[in-house]
Amino acid sequence: MIELNADIGEGDDDGELLPYLSRASIACGGHTGDAVSMMTALRQATEHGVAVGAHPGYPDRTGFGRRALAATADEIERWVTQQTETLAALAARLGVRLAHVKPHGALYNRAACDLEAAEAIVRAVAAFDSRLILVGLAGSRLIAAGQAAGLQVLNEAFADRRYQSNGQLVSRETPGALLADPAGAAQQALALARGEPVVTLDGTPLRVRAETLCLHSDTPDALNIARAVHAALNRG
Repeated sequence: MIELNADIGEGDDDGELLPYLSRASIACGGHTGDAVSMMTALRQATEHGVAVGAHPGYPDRTGFGRRALAATADEIERWVTQQTETLAALAARLGVRLAHVKPHGALYNRAACDLEAAEAIVRAVAAFDSRLILVGLAGSRLIAAGQAAGLQVLNEAFADRRYQSNGQLVSRETPGALLADPAGAAQQALALARGEPVVTLDGTPLRVRAETLCLHSDTPDALNIARAVHAALNRG
């Protein structure tokens, strides 16, 4: 069965979401997060047997890391390294090892199509710990760059986001970008898990090969979405 993951430690109540997850990416001080929130997320995730990873993003708390920033490859590499190191150090206090790194927001989207940004992230991950799994948009340049560097990768798809016909995510600024209806999210998740086409925003069918499915804790009705998706996947 395809695994479920979510981005946590971002100011939402994650505790009820965690029983439905296999993997969680923790905000580590870029777009949000501090030592208290990181330790809380680490404890909650490990109590539920959920694998934990770093969720580094642009250092843009005002825009929650969802605004595109002008940044050099060296800056991106440094930010990813610093944020991953911060979380890893806190995890080590609990005897926990990070399992993966997944970029956040605008940095994630940039790395999906910008090879320079993708390679900067890959360099940061490989230099810090080459055993870490790199999580990125399915079929993206980040995935390709990770594979080229010899990293283990996870192709990610989204249960609660709409796709463009080119396989990129629809911008959050676009009406209809979010799938906030639990039944609709469950239907898309099941199609993704089965390798069946999903319907893009313009109506074009799209096949996405994925190994992990993301749910966002800040999507409206996130808990019911998680319940519906989990139930559909276990039935399907």
